[in-house]
Amino acid sequence: MSADVLHIHRFGPPGSPQVLLVHGLTGHGRRWKTLATRHLAEFSIVAPDLIGHGQSSWAAPWTLDANVAALSGLLDGPTLVVGHSFGGAVALNLAAAHPDLVSGLVLLDPAVELDGEWMRDIADNMMASPDYPDRGEARDEKVNGSWGEVEPAELERELDEHLVELPGGRWGWRISIPAMMAYWNELARPVALPRKGTPTALVRATRTDPPYAREALIDGLAAHLGADFTLLDWDCDHMVPVAKPADTAALIRERLG
Repeated sequence: MSADVLHIHRFGPPGSPQVLLVHGLTGHGRRWKTLATRHLAEFSIVAPDLIGHGQSSWAAPWTLDANVAALSGLLDGPTLVVGHSFGGAVALNLAAAHPDLVSGLVLLDPAVELDGEWMRDIADNMMASPDYPDRGEARDEKVNGSWGEVEPAELERELDEHLVELPGGRWGWRISIPAMMAYWNELARPVALPRKGTPTALVRATRTDPPYAREALIDGLAAHLGADFTLLDWDCDHMVPVAKPADTAALIRERLG
């Protein structure tokens, strides 16, 4: 199933993956390239485009469960799973559904069990304005949002790899807008807890306002996992892995032992 559904970006030496990197909503797997190639080059890494994103299938269903089913086919043994934002929700659901495939979790400002009214507002805004007249406006939206602290060269790579010209002459991200609408709904789903004993680190981006990593999620994971849960507060906005690739890589390396 995975080969038919997911487009996979592979980094590092061949072999069974040691790390699975799961991007956030509206993202793509190649977004992890700098982190993987400059900071974790000795590890075998897989970074798929999620369903409805990039070069993966855009066919429904657009659910956490469908992504979990596809991702599980990429792994043949315990793997460290790293999820950013929506990818954190995917990672938690993967760990809950397939605990034998997940050796540990690194959750980067995860977006999980969010307020339904907030998700409706975001979905309404995306539906009303899903694209841009030109590359410059797309860049400005990123710079004035959560990408403001990302290196300019990294932002230009994002535009080169993920911004495409649409049939009407406007520009948009290489994503399925209907899939995004469905995923905003998925972000309001209850938390899926990993198996007890799963080492889990959660990075909370302290400049994200309103926060994605809610206190209820943090308290729930802490109560469920006990000493196996670690909370880290990082002084950055939401785009943790591209804003702080070296710090993110150091955390992943630590978790790999």
